[in-house]
Amino acid sequence: MKRPAITQPQLAPVIGVDSHLPAVPAAALLPQAIRARLQAQHDWTPEFAGDGGLFADRAPAGAAVLVPLVRREAGLSLLLTRRTDHLRDHAGQISFPGGRVEPEDDGPVATALRETEEEIGLARRYIDVIGQLPIYSTVTAFQVTPVVALVEPGFTLQLDPVEVAEAFEVPLAFLMDPAHHQHHRFEFAGTERRFLSMPWQGPQREYFIWGATAAMLRNLYRLLATA
Repeated sequence: MKRPAITQPQLAPVIGVDSHLPAVPAAALLPQAIRARLQAQHDWTPEFAGDGGLFADRAPAGAAVLVPLVRREAGLSLLLTRRTDHLRDHAGQISFPGGRVEPEDDGPVATALRETEEEIGLARRYIDVIGQLPIYSTVTAFQVTPVVALVEPGFTLQLDPVEVAEAFEVPLAFLMDPAHHQHHRFEFAGTERRFLSMPWQGPQREYFIWGATAAMLRNLYRLLATA
């Protein structure tokens, strides 16, 4: 089956906003609280497992992304990237740094750290890995392991211009408030797809966080909200 092309996801109709759900309390967004919750994952079920490659024409492949939570005075912020417009997969989309597992990688953590350093130049000495979220299956047949880490400030980024157009930060508290979570429905050739978005207005422009990135963040919300 041909993959439904969503080239302008921000134009897909919004069919619901989760303002009825509680935001994650401030105390649960502290670094030590997130670390403890990741280390004691019980009594919760991820909301999104992914599309499972339903629209891909290739065998599943392993991948890993870093969920980098930067320690800022105002609280944790999430470091995200905007992909360049010419990439084959996920062109122009907002994503975590990360990529495909290579044979020399010793597990998903090694993949996430390597890809992060290659894509945005974030040195490993600033990164403290604190846990992982469940694997998420993308429509492009990647089995993605989200690796959660705390990032110490003071780093300097060096973006790979081939893959990354921009790096920016979003307050974690904003993303962990379902009042900012929108549900969309999209129809293509008689097939329906639904996806989640978390649009964020930055200082210069709006960033439309959607798809797999938003789904993995929603899974993080579910984990922290059930602490």
